[in-house]
Order: sequence, then C-alpha cells, then structure tokens
Amino acid sequence: MNREYHRWYSPRLHREMELLVFGHSGAKVLMFPTREGRFFEYEQLGIVGSLREKVEAGQLQLFCVEGLANESFYGFGSHPAWRISRHAAFEEYILNEVLPLMALKNGHDCTIAQGCSLGAFQAASIAFRHPHLFRKLVAFSGRYDLTLNVESFGDLFQGYYDEEIYFRMPSHFLPGLDHNWRLDRLRQMEIVLTIGDEDPFLDNNRHLSQVLAGKGVHHDLHVWQGRAHRAGAWRRMAALYI
Repeated sequence: MNREYHRWYSPRLHREMELLVFGHSGAKVLMFPTREGRFFEYEQLGIVGSLREKVEAGQLQLFCVEGLANESFYGFGSHPAWRISRHAAFEEYILNEVLPLMALKNGHDCTIAQGCSLGAFQAASIAFRHPHLFRKLVAFSGRYDLTLNVESFGDLFQGYYDEEIYFRMPSHFLPGLDHNWRLDRLRQMEIVLTIGDEDPFLDNNRHLSQVLAGKGVHHDLHVWQGRAHRAGAWRRMAALYI
C-alpha cells in the first residue's frame, strides 16, 4: 500500500502541519482524528488496515490530518473566543491547503469527510458548512454540540457563546438553515452516522437525525449494540461504511 508523509508550514495556522496519505487512487477520504489523536492515529488504531483491501484496489485514497484540538476546543488555558477562532483557522487550513493538495494528487470527483469522536464533529461541521465540496460524510461516535454537558463530557466553551460557536455546531445551525442552495447540496450528500446504544452522545445523534429528516436530508443513523466509542468498533464500522 502506498504511504506518503507530507509536512509544510501553514500560513493560516502559523505552524508546521503534518499528514499521511495512503493509497494511489479512488474516492478521497479526509480523515479527522480523535481529541488526542495525531495524524498517524488511524494507522496506529488499525483503521487504515481495515480499509487495506479497498485502498490497494484503488477504490479509496486516505488523507489523515492533524486535529489540532489541544489548541482549539481543549486549549483551556486560552479564552473560548480565541479557541473557536483557532478552530476557524484550522477549517481554513483544511479548505485552502489540504483540499487543494488532495485535488492535485487525485482527480476523483468524490471526496468523503470522515472522523471518529471529536473527529466526527470536525468532519460533520465542515461537510454541513461546505456541502458542495463533499459527496459523503461518515461520522462515528460523534458529539455534534460541543456545548452539551453529558456524563463526564462538559461544555467545552465553559458557558461562553457567540456566533462563531453557533455556526460551527451542527446541532445549532442546522435547525435554522433555510438556504435552498445549501440544503439542495446536503440532500445530494450520502450521510452515515453511527453511535452505540450505550454511548453518551446517543441522544445528540438522534436529535441530529431528527433535524436532518425535518430538512428532507436523507441519511442513515446506525445504532450499534453496547458502547461503540472505541477503536475495535470503529475498525468494523470503517470496513462497512467508508
């Protein structure tokens, strides 16, 4: 399996950023890591291995990026306004640096946004905000409202709230979305959400599913048995849904 390492200085993030590419052709998969994961996390967790057959057959090409969560959502030493602005800069990095690299390396017309846990949030947020850039979203074990308090998971903004937060939380901006152009493209996207029936974000996934259904956006919500917020489940999900 082809494996490439890329690193460059991002003018939008003012720091070095790294990523891994697996495969040589096929649908392009933009893969966001979990909260503490790095760009090599999906290789270490065996998720890349679970997709080996498709990658080697030229059906998928994987682009595994840094998540930068320790500088944005989980950078609690900084004010929430700065942290959400850091996430906005990260989104600009993805849109203006990573996606062009993906297009340069691979002309396939299908780009998939994918992630696990916090990576699922990042994949969903960017795909729902820019649906013209993605043909498919595959999100495992995600929380789509980072202001929620669920079990040991608290409001990542500690009570702070502004428009930047609103427009990046799918559970917040999708209910009020009435832009026909964006809705039309969301309705053309293949959307797959997964969650375990004992996972803390089950209700949030069901709420997001209800919102999408109310907007006429077809999607699949797969509820797995037990607690599926773990690498073993994600490996099986990847083989099934990506």
